[in-house]
Amino acid sequence: MVRTGDRTAVTSAKRIVIKIGSSSLTGAAGSQLDSAAITKIVDVIAALKSRGAEVALVSSGAIAAGLAPLKLTARPKDLPTQQAAASVGQGLLIAKYNQAFSSHNLLSSQVLLTTEDIVRRSHYQNAHQTLAKLLALGVVPIINENDTVGTQEIRFGDNDRLAALVALLIGADLLILVSDIDALYDAPPTQAGARPIHTVAKMSEIESIVLGGAGSAGVGSGGMVTKVEAARISTSAGIPMLLTSLEQSEMAIAGDEVGTYFHAQGSRSNSRLLWLAHASTPQGKLTLDDGAVKAIRERGTSLLPAGVTEVSGHFISGDTVELVSLSGEVVARGLVAFDSDEIPQMLGRSTKELAASLGAEYERELVHRDDLVLL
Repeated sequence: MVRTGDRTAVTSAKRIVIKIGSSSLTGAAGSQLDSAAITKIVDVIAALKSRGAEVALVSSGAIAAGLAPLKLTARPKDLPTQQAAASVGQGLLIAKYNQAFSSHNLLSSQVLLTTEDIVRRSHYQNAHQTLAKLLALGVVPIINENDTVGTQEIRFGDNDRLAALVALLIGADLLILVSDIDALYDAPPTQAGARPIHTVAKMSEIESIVLGGAGSAGVGSGGMVTKVEAARISTSAGIPMLLTSLEQSEMAIAGDEVGTYFHAQGSRSNSRLLWLAHASTPQGKLTLDDGAVKAIRERGTSLLPAGVTEVSGHFISGDTVELVSLSGEVVARGLVAFDSDEIPQMLGRSTKELAASLGAEYERELVHRDDLVLL
């Protein structure tokens, strides 16, 4: 294979997030975990560790691994059965990983996350500190969504997005997605004449490409759409992404021109705010007058009750809300400091006025600027 200069970021990365999908780990729908596949991805991680990199692994496969023991022949459609399969499969998955890592004298751990946990400030800080400490101790964290009790995570259904968000969370230098498809193609890979795209300098270059759905094995939940979305998230935060197959993964991490390399588009920024922008699910809306929109956009201020004209949705303090202009344009997203049923009496009023009539606890922002991200 020919080495290309534009993949220096792959060979020089010191902190890496690798994600592997269900189809790569289990093969045909309903089959058990493929021990050879687990051995292969662990060998790749061991090689990265041997050159001094810190590695976090985002692994799908919990639901898929639980299918055969439960005598299921396909990924279940209903949420309770998905949760049951995840509960059965997660232990099997981690046991296989622990065995494979121990053969390299490497220690691994299990970390289960939900996006909601990470969006809230205290939980975010805890997740960040835990993962940072594990990496500093030389441990390989094996990360998955908490599918056993999760709801939105399973329904949304992919670990590609989670992997991109974990890359933001830990300040990774590189995100690698390992898939049953070896690269992004300029047409559906099954179509005659389809060619792999080895480099994406800008995301706008691939806007016209028709993207495929979930993998052929039927046990995954993502597809090329979610992989491109992961690339969009990571590259916008200054983190390049490499898409490759398990079979070509060794060549890919060596810098060979296999798979698809997505160049970083933006600069590094506050990872928690990027989580807020990409990971949270808005529970309501606050409509802002023109003055409030200008203050938030141009001066980076907090949102005060005086600048809000309307509230919609049902939410509690700490939930994510969208901040919209009078014309309906989404201006920002933030964590609200009051329940939705408290806000109507506050609209258009100054904090001093609110404190005088409702109490001192009302003399504060609706959304603090530290909990707000422009969109």
